[in-house]
Amino acid sequence: MKKVEKIMNFWGLYYPIILAFISFLFSVTLWFTGNQLEGIFVGIWVPSILSASVAIRQRRSITFKSDEYFEERNKQLVKATKANGRRKKNGK
Repeated sequence: MKKVEKIMNFWGLYYPIILAFISFLFSVTLWFTGNQLEGIFVGIWVPSILSASVAIRQRRSITFKSDEYFEERNKQLVKATKANGRRKKNGK
């Protein structure tokens, strides 16, 4: 089971680089087999794949950070509400 987890972690981290490299190899193959236009078209996929993966990872990190922020902010608000409730009971 650990081997499967290692493979999944590796793929989850490096899938954009692997896909971009496969696209690059496919582009070079097309170019040298006489299909220059198709090779150029597929070659444009490489930066597209890499930039899409950067955008996805950036969005994920922003989402996770905002979730953590809102959880922490919610805890602070709960503490403040409890403290205000105690002050009102004590007559302050």
